[in-house]
Amino acid sequence: MDEYLFEAREELKRLEHIIYVSLKYTRTVDVILNALNRMVSTYDFIIEAFLRKAIEEGKLDSMPKSPALTAKRLGDLYPDEEIIQKNLTFYFSLRNILKSPHLKRQEFRRHVTLVMPQEDHTVEVEIDNLVNCEKFIHKFLYYSQKLIEGIVEED
Repeated sequence: MDEYLFEAREELKRLEHIIYVSLKYTRTVDVILNALNRMVSTYDFIIEAFLRKAIEEGKLDSMPKSPALTAKRLGDLYPDEEIIQKNLTFYFSLRNILKSPHLKRQEFRRHVTLVMPQEDHTVEVEIDNLVNCEKFIHKFLYYSQKLIEGIVEED
């Protein structure tokens, strides 16, 4: 479990670098997509840590094969944990965003935006959204460390 949370933390560091350094000098939609992929990867490691702990405690028999099933299983294991449920909803929305066809707006400018038209709305991802998402994931990582290991890592 420890190793999965460590890897999640490392992915979060890479995400921070993308947001605060790469996007500063390379304002493209490809960098935004890379940041979204890092977010999903961070969640994958955190979910893996939760499920490994559940296996260790005998709450789960085996690890599901696909990332979507692992996330669903985590939601089934912690139905009353509001923070986990909110983060799983966010995780599934990130995965849907990455699978959707997208458009680019204002590339190479401060307000570079990834635009995804949906059936009933349009999703727009820009630098400021990424900063807020990174903070949201950061809080979830600390919450996860507290639940899994019983400690909170300080930066």
